[in-house]
Amino acid sequence: MTKTSISLQALRRKIYMKAKADKSWRFWGLYTHVCKLETLQEAYRLTKRNNGAPGIDGVTFEAIEAAGAEAFLAQLQTELQTHTYKPLGHKERAIPKGDGKSRILKIPAIRDRVVQGAVKLILEPIFESDFQPGSYGYRPKRTAHAALECVTQAIVKRQLTRVIDVDLKSYFDTIRHDILLNKIALRVHDANMMRLLKRIFKASGKRGVPQGGPLSPLVSNIYLNEVDKMLERAKEVTGRNGYQHIEYVRWADDLMILIDGHHSCDDLVHKVYKRLTQELAKLDVTINQEKTRQVNLVKGECFSFLGFDFRRKKTHKGKWSVTKTPKMAARTKLLRSIKEVFRRYRSQATWRIMELINPKLRGWVNYFRIGNASRCFNYIKKWVERKVRRHLMRARKRKGGGWCRWSTQWLYESLGLYADYSIRYYYPQQKVLPAR
Repeated sequence: MTKTSISLQALRRKIYMKAKADKSWRFWGLYTHVCKLETLQEAYRLTKRNNGAPGIDGVTFEAIEAAGAEAFLAQLQTELQTHTYKPLGHKERAIPKGDGKSRILKIPAIRDRVVQGAVKLILEPIFESDFQPGSYGYRPKRTAHAALECVTQAIVKRQLTRVIDVDLKSYFDTIRHDILLNKIALRVHDANMMRLLKRIFKASGKRGVPQGGPLSPLVSNIYLNEVDKMLERAKEVTGRNGYQHIEYVRWADDLMILIDGHHSCDDLVHKVYKRLTQELAKLDVTINQEKTRQVNLVKGECFSFLGFDFRRKKTHKGKWSVTKTPKMAARTKLLRSIKEVFRRYRSQATWRIMELINPKLRGWVNYFRIGNASRCFNYIKKWVERKVRRHLMRARKRKGGGWCRWSTQWLYESLGLYADYSIRYYYPQQKVLPAR
């Protein structure tokens, strides 16, 4: 879980252990812990670390720090303790999706994000004990690389070559508050906490939760937990002789269901999809029929998950393996953002350009380096080198790339251009056994 101060961490650990030991236990007295100054301080620290944009009130972190963060948190604590706290509306921002459409991101005000963060710190250990193994998104100690590795191993080692790529239609915007609150109430017996949650959810409208809020990832996992349980039961029922014919991996609203490619499992694809549809109907969640696909890797088809394109391919030794390559859309998005830096800072010194593009390159490469990305990395590396050379020549009002002026080694050693494009495969962390 998120590392916090000792006393708060001890409380979260105690809550988690109780929730894990007794699956039917309903927790009370949680609202008191949300109102503690220590919890609000930790929520503020985590919110500030994300360095998000201001909300509808326009208040920034700089303004809060100038007026005094302690006074800001004390005011929030007073409002929570006197039950006068009311969330503000959300600031909407359109995020391009790459297919000509845009996704509306709702951003709560900083004060509301701090309160949501405090609620998450207290509720997260309760529901973390209930979540299923196939759920990876926005959970403590679970990464996208682990989810990708689970998909890879299911295809390579268990020959689960038929894939149902499920896309949920406007999932975050269609979550029903009444169903969500009922699910939370199964584990929370605290009227004040439930009242606060209802106010937070209603601030986003009659339905849905804001994707820009700290609480949204947690409640989205709570909402789909029954779907995960259904898929876990399907794995157990269809398993024979210790071999499971179904696997699933879910990252928030991205769901992959992998099914055995053997002809004896032909009917499983239809049965699993039908059962999934029934379970989602209970939640009033709709499957996007246009984007949901059924893929057969044996026939050379591919699917995308968490920014990677998956394909089944034979190695030089004649064994079947999986290639994971960065999606073209992901590469295009990176190059566009770097190109925008060069355009906006054309008159700036080169060291300033390096400060801006190196973090972009480092973050992108560190995420995609676990796959078969060497060809993609080589293209990006050469492209960035050319952009840097053109920037240097424009500063001297000359044309060309300066191939005779500067060596490629000089760009990396003297200018400090990001240079680590090596591939590093993902290895799951092994638990260390205690010494005897």
